[in-house]
Amino acid sequence: MISRQLSTMSGTVPPIVSVVPSRALVDEKIKVLVENLPPGSPVTLHSLHHSEDRDYWEAYGHYVSDHRGTVSVAKDLSFGGTYTGKEAMGLLWSMRPVPGSRKGLRLRKRDVCSPMLVNISVHSGHIAEGFRQQPPLASALIERWYMAPGVQRISIKETGVRGTLFIPPGPGPFPGLLDLWGDGGGLLEYRSSLIASHGFASLALDYSSSDDQYPLFSSIEAAFSILKDHPQVIPERVGIYGLSLGSILTIFFTAESAVIKPFCCVCISGSHIYPSGKSRKGMNHLLLTKLNKVRLDENNHHIWRDVGRAIFHTPSNQVDVGKVNCPMLLVNGLDDQNWPTVESAEDMAEKMNAVGKGHLLTRLEYPDTGHLIEPPFSPHFRATNFIVEATKEKVIMLWGGQTKPHSDAQEDSWRKILAFLQHHLYSSLTPKVKL
Repeated sequence: MISRQLSTMSGTVPPIVSVVPSRALVDEKIKVLVENLPPGSPVTLHSLHHSEDRDYWEAYGHYVSDHRGTVSVAKDLSFGGTYTGKEAMGLLWSMRPVPGSRKGLRLRKRDVCSPMLVNISVHSGHIAEGFRQQPPLASALIERWYMAPGVQRISIKETGVRGTLFIPPGPGPFPGLLDLWGDGGGLLEYRSSLIASHGFASLALDYSSSDDQYPLFSSIEAAFSILKDHPQVIPERVGIYGLSLGSILTIFFTAESAVIKPFCCVCISGSHIYPSGKSRKGMNHLLLTKLNKVRLDENNHHIWRDVGRAIFHTPSNQVDVGKVNCPMLLVNGLDDQNWPTVESAEDMAEKMNAVGKGHLLTRLEYPDTGHLIEPPFSPHFRATNFIVEATKEKVIMLWGGQTKPHSDAQEDSWRKILAFLQHHLYSSLTPKVKL
């Protein structure tokens, strides 16, 4: 995308901003280049996104043009702003709500059939505010997609199951993944659509609507069967991908279910804490008995890590991970303030090693990284609004992490997650299966 030329700094040739590619998947890197500036000019590169929730998110970096009058975001240093140093994707991963926004915001794409639109602009001088009041020297609009061309989106509404299935382009059949988000998420499709863009049929499941008439366990088992039995899915190559409570459920079902037999699993910020036989209501009741362990930080953000620890230290509340019989990738942040995920991973490794299954477990752990490990170049959400299912109370939950290392972890873990899935779900398949 070549910029709209809005004003000039000097001479007759106006500055231009080019972004390549201007239309790409959200996990693809971009190259931002500014040209036709006077040599040695201080400028600010700024990104702006208007979310589906009608909030504005921004990032910016301070640069100085070189002797040719150019700034390359990938090659040049940012001397200040929401990120510093050589950061090709800093204008995306360091995004944050603009000053004066509502508290506790989280940026999540609801409509994956449309792109995230981001405006990249260049401004004269090193500025930190007033971007919308100051006309830019030049700007370019880019599209960031969660769904690649040719991916099919199929709504699933069956008894007890509400979700969306994404099928990759091509003849298939494909390996499958059941995508389980955390508590309170509802139906979130953006990770599944991105997974399908990389060659895996993925079913995003809304298990939050499960009730006494069609309980949580039955809903998830039915969803797994729907995915496995789909004609575009290889039935013996179906895995599960979970985050937070979704990872807890992944570990539980992998160990205990007679119906769900995944070929491999990815568990982000989860644990093996789920008392056998407990319904969702039973688990909420257990949480209620431990809410005295919730701590508050200096901003009155809720820290739940000790709640998980209190439950974890009762052996009967732990899943028997010795029953796990498939490869499992655990991805955790060492600054997770929401749940004792790292302690749980260590205990899982010890128990699986004890029964000769340690080889099935792969662990990724990242310093200064919090609970919400998202696809790459997503903003870092250290604390966001959250409704506690057990009490229906609205709080700001502290998830943890520091922006730069957390963002590095999101990029590195995504690359390794895709490699893990590729290795286990596509290995030894017949040549007719195409990526």
